[in-house]
Amino acid sequence: MTAKYDYDVLYLGAGHGTFDGAVPLAQKGFKIGVVEADKMGGTCPNWGCNAKIALDAPVLIRHQQQNMSDLFEGELPKVNWKNNMKHKHDVIDALPDMIEGLVQSVGIDVIHGFGQLKDSHTVQVNGEEKTAEKIVIATGLHPHKLMVDGHELAHDSQEFLALDELPEDITIIGSGYIGMEFASIAQAAGANVTVMMSHGIVLRNFYQPYVTLIVDQMKKDGIQFIENANVSAFEQTTSGYVVKYGDNQEHATKWILDATGRTPNVENMGLEEVGVEYDQTGIKVNGYLQTSVDSIYASGDVISSSQPKLTPTAAFESAYLTQLFSRETSKEIDFPAVASVTFTTPRIAQVGVSVDEAKDNPDYRVVESDLAQTNWYYQAFKEPIAKRSLVFDQNNQLVGATEVSQKADDVINALVPIIELKPTKEQMGRMIHLFPSIASDVFSSL
Repeated sequence: MTAKYDYDVLYLGAGHGTFDGAVPLAQKGFKIGVVEADKMGGTCPNWGCNAKIALDAPVLIRHQQQNMSDLFEGELPKVNWKNNMKHKHDVIDALPDMIEGLVQSVGIDVIHGFGQLKDSHTVQVNGEEKTAEKIVIATGLHPHKLMVDGHELAHDSQEFLALDELPEDITIIGSGYIGMEFASIAQAAGANVTVMMSHGIVLRNFYQPYVTLIVDQMKKDGIQFIENANVSAFEQTTSGYVVKYGDNQEHATKWILDATGRTPNVENMGLEEVGVEYDQTGIKVNGYLQTSVDSIYASGDVISSSQPKLTPTAAFESAYLTQLFSRETSKEIDFPAVASVTFTTPRIAQVGVSVDEAKDNPDYRVVESDLAQTNWYYQAFKEPIAKRSLVFDQNNQLVGATEVSQKADDVINALVPIIELKPTKEQMGRMIHLFPSIASDVFSSL
């Protein structure tokens, strides 16, 4: 540690944009501090990925049983919300303390409180000033609020993930990944669900013909969709709430979820005073994740970036900063192929060159397969919806993949190293997978 500052690196925020890089940096002998105003671990383990997947686990099983209903006796069960919520708490409640213990075990100082920049090397927390040679802003995102009349009556994703009782009727404003995933979870637990779309597109970043298959299935399951809703107000009534939308239309409901997106955590941090440039999409950085102030960097979802705002992206950026600060690299960050998924039922996942990018480009060839009709592995699980599109370049190298199925996440994960590492035909031939398995099935199609 330099004698001039309290820390070599001081991180604002304790999510994956921090601890994936801060821990190895501390292990290299750097003096590290982490400032966190809320739970250690940030959104992902507490109000995002881990919590969502814990709640979704029985939903996936229920849909598998639904697909194979003719092989079972009795009625299809619904998910027990109270027990499932307890299961979620059993899975995630210990994570903040575990993460804090991990970072402290390597000598990192954890400072609980809200950090505010005072100058290019100083952060004020709880009335005390902490200095660092370098500062990393990794404060993430928070739920966006639709600013209409009565907006205070709506709830956000964090509140949905903490519901002790599931309302019998839920209206979801927004049709992005949060709205669609939570619609699937709530419907499987017995709620009547209505999704109000701000336009006519669902999951806009995914291949729309495949998204349509998901929406059609969700409609069959009883979820209602209202396109181009143009929500104008929320009102409370004696029996619940009313959502006003469209041309003087009203929709009665028991609970409102505002799933209209997420917003960078940049407010009241002193960014303007110090000179860190940002806009509504996040903090602006260069190829070294460096902000407009030389000693201040940013990592994770708070960055204004074309990269998907995902946990693995934040972890990769944090690890890159470790290499940069420890002088293991002097190069700009070079992002690999980043896979993304929406955990609806069925799932949709993608990586690399998208189908839309490839279809009108003569440099690419798209191979689409209807796996539900032609593939024995998917037929064994009676999957009614299973389609895959593979994108190849002129050298017949796989450069992109998209799938919609209950196994889409596992399939795309299996293809990531092929797209990123580009193995030769000989190397591909040396990859022997478990059989039968989804990975073996995927590789047989290449």
